[in-house]
Amino acid sequence: MTTQSSGGFWNGLRAVGRGINIARLVIINLVFFFILALILIAIGRSTPEVSPDSALLLKPDGQLVEQYSIDPASRALARMSGQETGQVQVRDLVGVIDAAARDNNIKRILLEPDQLQPGGFGALEEVGAALDRFRAAGKQVFVWSAGMDQGQYLLAAHADRILLDPQGSLLITGLSNYRSYYKDLLDKLGVQAHLFRVGQFKSAAEPFIQDAPSPASIEADKFWLGGLWDTWLAEVGKLRGIDPNALRSDIDNFPAEIEASSGDTAQLALKLHLVDALATREQMVKLMQKLGAPDDSGTGFRGIDMDGYLPRTQSLEFGKPLVAVVVAEGDIVAGKQPPGTIGGESTAALIRAARADRNVRAIVLRVNSPGGEVYAAEEIRREVQLSREAGKPVIVSMGDVAASGGYWISMNADRILAEPDTITGSIGIFGLFFTAPDGLAKLGIHTDGVGTTPIAGAFDVRRPLDPNVGAMIQSVIEKGYRDFVGGVAQARGRSFADIDAIAQGRVWSGAQALQRGLVDQLGGLHDAIKLAAAQARLGENYGVRYVEKPLTPFQRFLLNLGEGNGARVLSALGIRLPDFVAQLPKLAPELQLLQHAQAGKPQVYAYCFCSVR
Repeated sequence: MTTQSSGGFWNGLRAVGRGINIARLVIINLVFFFILALILIAIGRSTPEVSPDSALLLKPDGQLVEQYSIDPASRALARMSGQETGQVQVRDLVGVIDAAARDNNIKRILLEPDQLQPGGFGALEEVGAALDRFRAAGKQVFVWSAGMDQGQYLLAAHADRILLDPQGSLLITGLSNYRSYYKDLLDKLGVQAHLFRVGQFKSAAEPFIQDAPSPASIEADKFWLGGLWDTWLAEVGKLRGIDPNALRSDIDNFPAEIEASSGDTAQLALKLHLVDALATREQMVKLMQKLGAPDDSGTGFRGIDMDGYLPRTQSLEFGKPLVAVVVAEGDIVAGKQPPGTIGGESTAALIRAARADRNVRAIVLRVNSPGGEVYAAEEIRREVQLSREAGKPVIVSMGDVAASGGYWISMNADRILAEPDTITGSIGIFGLFFTAPDGLAKLGIHTDGVGTTPIAGAFDVRRPLDPNVGAMIQSVIEKGYRDFVGGVAQARGRSFADIDAIAQGRVWSGAQALQRGLVDQLGGLHDAIKLAAAQARLGENYGVRYVEKPLTPFQRFLLNLGEGNGARVLSALGIRLPDFVAQLPKLAPELQLLQHAQAGKPQVYAYCFCSVR
């Protein structure tokens, strides 16, 4: 009886094992054949042909960035499911425009800028310059919009004709820089913020110790914001043939103007010559058909979109001397960081790799950063200096913002280029440390004990900050400021006093920085690359390579699949993947700054909260 029961038990286990093994094999085979199908789809993908007399349709959707911060797998899966990735690279947008300018089959561009989300004006100037080059090739740029803000309109103003939907809108409000202040909140929580800074205008961390901006902060912000607004008015006025002073007056009187036009903002935009005509989408399509040709369905016009055309812009540069472009975008943080954040170690390693590459003859550092941790910035600055000492010219191209730590990593370049509306300067540093003994006391928690030295346990957040330790930190911050100003003075061939007078944490527009000798000339990335090639004496026969962390073969496969027929097949099958690229609500930037802070350690920053809205 026992033997039979035992045999039945083991036979049952064997049966279960066979069932599990069969299920495992079935699952493995299903996964294998699914991957095989995707590979076959990817192999069979094709790039759409461009027919004669076509239009390039540009409908960028998402945040305009220098470098993707969304990982390759998420980007590919989003494309495969027919979703937008949420980010548009400046280099891709500029690349398709420049390639289309050389393509005899493309005669015009239709730009719909409504869903583009620019973070500042520097990157828009880069794309606008590409549109100008396209027009200089004898081709036309049209814009159609259902509604634009002032950033999108700055790009649209580069067109030959701007068409606005009769029910559309054009909202231009001017520039602002409003911040949240947390002192009352911290007081209620029993948290003390200890701020150590140098520079009359270094106001980055004021929200933790005040409930309103200081007079110095207001003075400085009015100056640089006013400079950016003057540049916007001058640029749009030049492109649209409108006197900048008249444009300023019209925008200042927008509320009254809108009321006088019975709330019809489209008619008002036409009246103020901000757009050339009002047209529905159907009317716009008929215009494009008349200028070019209908598509095969007869309901659209002959053309190709950005995703379809982008693969044509990607070329290999075998055998040519190279200008390497290293992108430094985002906050500057210690260690190795993913794209979209500047890592002290990782970004320095990219510059070092460019320096070690025999084919690379010059380096362009594209900076779009408000700064961050001082030591991480110093790691990057040292690599810039070492590259110059190795005989490779380094040119900095400033994007939307290159301030504070963003300027620190730039200062030792051979030349610094900025757009007129780049935000830069903010040469200053600060230290920040929080303690919460009062907050803990409210909860009935008290801290006491002994230490072996007067400063042992000085950075315990449960204890009040010793004034002597505070003086010690302030001394370190002052030394850091002297290093910053002294480094800029040496790099710019100026005296310490000269740079100190325009430093003090004060922010400047690119045009204002040029007047004060903090940048060498105005221009964009395109200009910086040409200058780098000229300084390396490369002539016209050179290539451009972005130096980035290489993709794995599987990541590259996914991206290729997402750009080909695989995306269309999955979409046709009705397969919709989750939104991998949904953006979490953004925290206030002051709080976001603290996400990399280490508890019990004072943080030293060269940072600027100087974005515009």
